[in-house]
Amino acid sequence: MNVFSIKYMQIEIKFVPLQPLYIIYNMDKQENKYISVSYQLYSIQPDGTKQLVEETKQGTPFTFISGFGFSLDAFEQHVIPLQAEEKFDFTLQPSEAFGDYMPEGIHKMKREVFCVNDHFDHENIFPGAVITLMDEEEHRFMARVEKVEEDGVTIDTNHPLAGQTLQFTGMVLENRDATNEEIQHMLNHLSHECGGCGGCGDECGCEEHDHHDGGCGCGHCHH
Repeated sequence: MNVFSIKYMQIEIKFVPLQPLYIIYNMDKQENKYISVSYQLYSIQPDGTKQLVEETKQGTPFTFISGFGFSLDAFEQHVIPLQAEEKFDFTLQPSEAFGDYMPEGIHKMKREVFCVNDHFDHENIFPGAVITLMDEEEHRFMARVEKVEEDGVTIDTNHPLAGQTLQFTGMVLENRDATNEEIQHMLNHLSHECGGCGGCGDECGCEEHDHHDGGCGCGHCHH
């Protein structure tokens, strides 16, 4: 991607310290299951130790409809065969999760790109902030601000969990065929007819829930 084609979207700033499971839209699958799970996600460190990355809280499970690309393919493959009250514990390599960390995902952009009314947006652009960017084809994606310097802003477009081996443990709470109404609500959500989890609640099939690091349980947190 040509870094100079990236446009800073002031109205689309989102503070998402952690990107959850959601990746790209994919409708190639034949069945659509309505699945609800509680889980803990750990990052496996090189020395074998585990670090808790995120977890669902009691009463706010991760609910999704399979086949829409709202969760990792490998995650769906592990949980789709399970019935309600069955537990799971599996590990995904980077190639099955968010891919390898790519050094070319680091870009340095001019400070002017992040100016609002001719003033640098200090409120939203700072090291560690996660922002929404848009390329010349109007594809939105998330990026993390790494450095803010006098001669530019360094961003990282790699997924925060890129290059990491991930372990998921948890339990399936519900697993059934999605209804036509639920599928239609999901399609509406994907076509931006729904205002996100806060606007449609359970009707879009992606219940809002909290994560360990404040992540969001809805598909608009793509990266």
